[in-house]
Amino acid sequence: MIQLRNIEKVYKTDTVETLALHRINMEIDKGEFLSVMGPSGCGKSTLLNIMGLLDAPSKGEVKISDQATGALSDKQLAIFRNKRLGFIFQSYHLINDLRVLDNVELPLLYRNLTAVERTDLAREALGKVGLSNRMKHFPTQLSGGQKQRVAIARAIVGNPEIILADEPTGNLDSAMGNEIMEILLQLNQNEGTTIVMVTHDEHMASKTHRLVRLFDGSQVQ
Repeated sequence: MIQLRNIEKVYKTDTVETLALHRINMEIDKGEFLSVMGPSGCGKSTLLNIMGLLDAPSKGEVKISDQATGALSDKQLAIFRNKRLGFIFQSYHLINDLRVLDNVELPLLYRNLTAVERTDLAREALGKVGLSNRMKHFPTQLSGGQKQRVAIARAIVGNPEIILADEPTGNLDSAMGNEIMEILLQLNQNEGTTIVMVTHDEHMASKTHRLVRLFDGSQVQ
């Protein structure tokens, strides 16, 4: 599903060159749930952004479903991300002025769907995360765990093949974190969604199929 070949990422300023990732080679199978762990600053989020086509590697090749992505234009990358990938962030990134239902519909605005179709899909996604009774609420009226459920609903509303989650339980207490993890596990098991999750939590990582560890930009496990 995801193939990374000799991935390197270098950030340059006028005076400093920082190697964020060094010779990462990785294959993630369809339907796999992979955790990525490592200390802060080791390159975990950079790796996730490259997998999600939000950032380009300095060297190397990214393939998703056998599609080489290096030569795609910005517009083609945006279309690819919208149709194939779902993103979950630690800080939710919800728009407080929009109702929950409208937040979940956002990715569908870039597809050729009617308003009724968008609403039906958003309702279905919210049902999957147990928030059918919160559709008319605003994000400021929700708990942290509920906000992350909305973020998951937004990520899955377009039926992506792959979900990339960056510390999805990082801002939550253990009970709420376990609830969010259970939703991700169900999506993986019941829907066959491929999931890559960056986490600092060994307990959460132990529930996934496989663990990759990074240290100073290199893969050590």
